[in-house]
Amino acid sequence: MAAACGRALLAPLGGRMRACPRAPLRSLTAAAPLYDVVVSGGGMVGSAMAAALGHDIHFHDKKIALLEAGPRKEYHLPESYSNRVSSISPGSATFLSSFGAWDHVCSLRCKPFRRMQVWDACSEAIITFEKDDLDDMGYIVENDVVMSALTKQLDAVADRVEVFYGSRAVGYTWPLPSHSCDTSPWVQIELADGRRLQTKLLIGADGHNSAVRKEAEIQNIEHQYDQSAVVATLHLSEATDNNVAWQRFLPTGPIALLPLSDTASSLVWSTSHQHASKLLTMDKESFVDSINSAFWSNVNHSDFIDAAGAMFRSALSLLKPSGTGVRQLPPSVAEVDPESRAVFPLGMGHAAQYVRHRVALIGDAAHRVHPLAGQGVNLGFGDIACLAHHLSAAAFNGQDLGSLKHLLRFETERQRHNVSLIAAIDLLKRLYSTNLSPLVLLRTWGLQATNALPPIKEQIMAFASK
Repeated sequence: MAAACGRALLAPLGGRMRACPRAPLRSLTAAAPLYDVVVSGGGMVGSAMAAALGHDIHFHDKKIALLEAGPRKEYHLPESYSNRVSSISPGSATFLSSFGAWDHVCSLRCKPFRRMQVWDACSEAIITFEKDDLDDMGYIVENDVVMSALTKQLDAVADRVEVFYGSRAVGYTWPLPSHSCDTSPWVQIELADGRRLQTKLLIGADGHNSAVRKEAEIQNIEHQYDQSAVVATLHLSEATDNNVAWQRFLPTGPIALLPLSDTASSLVWSTSHQHASKLLTMDKESFVDSINSAFWSNVNHSDFIDAAGAMFRSALSLLKPSGTGVRQLPPSVAEVDPESRAVFPLGMGHAAQYVRHRVALIGDAAHRVHPLAGQGVNLGFGDIACLAHHLSAAAFNGQDLGSLKHLLRFETERQRHNVSLIAAIDLLKRLYSTNLSPLVLLRTWGLQATNALPPIKEQIMAFASK
């Protein structure tokens, strides 16, 4: 199944899309300001891309533009937590630190977690992740906090990065790889208010419905899952250190409880569309009861699976006495923040190409994953770190920023990383979305074996921490 998924993701990568024909250059575009880089999309990934380039020493003489459809937001830290959070890996935190954004995040609020516990609702199988030196495994941060930090760092380089708030691109004209005297060598961008820009490199960071990707005619493999994610802010029954990220695989999808403070956690519950709608509308008491039952109930267990799992676990303990982790009990939820419940559909996507002449895709514009591994924004930050590295080298060497020569290096490096991770996450989603006994037994033994082998767990943690 994994091989089939991998082939499906890789199949379109063989050929490059041809560039769209360039229309004759209008005299109007001669007056259009020219930017070295234009980033389309001012979310976390797009803003981080613009900020990273703006703080790069080799871009000190470059002009960068960031297009954001929404208005500028002044952020004031509220008492209540937002229901939209991200799991930030140590690698992403290091990347954000490279241009000063992580210090701002830490000055506002974030919650580190030092342990992860993942277990199956259909068996006693469990896997735990923690570092021997008790270092942080990751950080749960509200998206608004990340955006506030990125906005501050964009303001710090306002002389290099011009942010166009309330601006939406409505048309693109692509250059041919080799232009003639009556065509422009740059990407032409038309904004909704009639203004025009031109750029040596257009970076699409405009989400999984990317207009840049569609206008560039880059093929995208898409699959809508039969699930929606319900998010909410929860309050625990009692204060704890609350430094564990909990995830349980239910037959209808995974439910995760992510720490926000000693008394609050964030819920991400992936389940069927029908059940998600029901969770959204039920009263607060019933909603809290459903969450606690999802984490504590053994209604999906069977005597056969439990007995087979116990035998296998006993055999592993004889072979590897110190290999299994200690099971902890998840915290009990007491209440849900009013108005914090929300739902959104889930899907998987992957662009056949991340780049073409003078165009690059990053973040959800290039790939979309199920939230079960908490890797969505980390993949985007990984894209930025890789692309910024190659663009910095190109700027240092005086090369054309929009050349495929270095853009293809970025594409190769990131697709090698992203395709394998997307395929693995998709496989896990499918493997755990069933209560068929043979598959439950297979994944039970697999989870137990992985938990008993520290070297394998260390490799998984190393891969996820990037």
